[in-house]
Amino acid sequence: MPNELIWRLGTFLTLFALFAALEAWAPRRPRSQPQARRWATNLAMTVLNTLALRGLAILLPLLAIGAALDAEAMGWGLLNRVGWPGWVELGLTVLALDFAIWAQHLITHKVPVFWRFHRVHHADRDMDVTTGFRFHPVEILASMLLKIVLVYLLGPSALAVLVFEILLSGTALFNHSNLALPSWLDRAVRLVLVTPDMHRVHHSIHRAEHDSNYGFALSLWDRIFRTYVAEPKAGQDGMTVGLEWQDNRPTRLGWALWLPFRR
Repeated sequence: MPNELIWRLGTFLTLFALFAALEAWAPRRPRSQPQARRWATNLAMTVLNTLALRGLAILLPLLAIGAALDAEAMGWGLLNRVGWPGWVELGLTVLALDFAIWAQHLITHKVPVFWRFHRVHHADRDMDVTTGFRFHPVEILASMLLKIVLVYLLGPSALAVLVFEILLSGTALFNHSNLALPSWLDRAVRLVLVTPDMHRVHHSIHRAEHDSNYGFALSLWDRIFRTYVAEPKAGQDGMTVGLEWQDNRPTRLGWALWLPFRR
């Protein structure tokens, strides 16, 4: 798809700069660890994940958007057979793929082997805009493979997939940011989108709380399936973010990459 990389990278960098500036201007919680070290590790993971996806593209040339173009050419997938208007197709694509990401997220918490990789994300002791892309490369590759399969089954247009990918990355930056929204605005936004305060509950050290609020973009799935928790028991200021490693180890890149393989 022409200019796909430019659109995705441009949007990502713009939103990253925006939310990084906003959370510096109106932080929700004080930091518990040095920012420079955390950011270096989280940004390094982004580079590794990008390289991993480029490597996957060599072995499997059709990633999500390429799969959409291929499915359209072959006439595969539900939406390539029904001929619905573009706006309907876009809405259904966003809903279907967002639900799939929600379900995948829930599974990474419930299946031990997947949790071993996903806890790299949860081990971050501070939540800010960089936490939104702190994922182990194995989890990123598995997520992409799932999206490719779903795209072939659903048959959305390449444009619809691009819009969803931009929405997903943008909302991940937003809801992981350490941004203090006014309470009235948070209540209004979380009727549709996952807000930073809503998602921070999911990063609580307590199992009952981090097994809730699985949404990345849309908030409705947690409400429908009753996994929604409005606030942590200790409150936003009193809660502990992260897992059992409440020290400096999660800020080390090598430690984080090796975490899934530790006993």
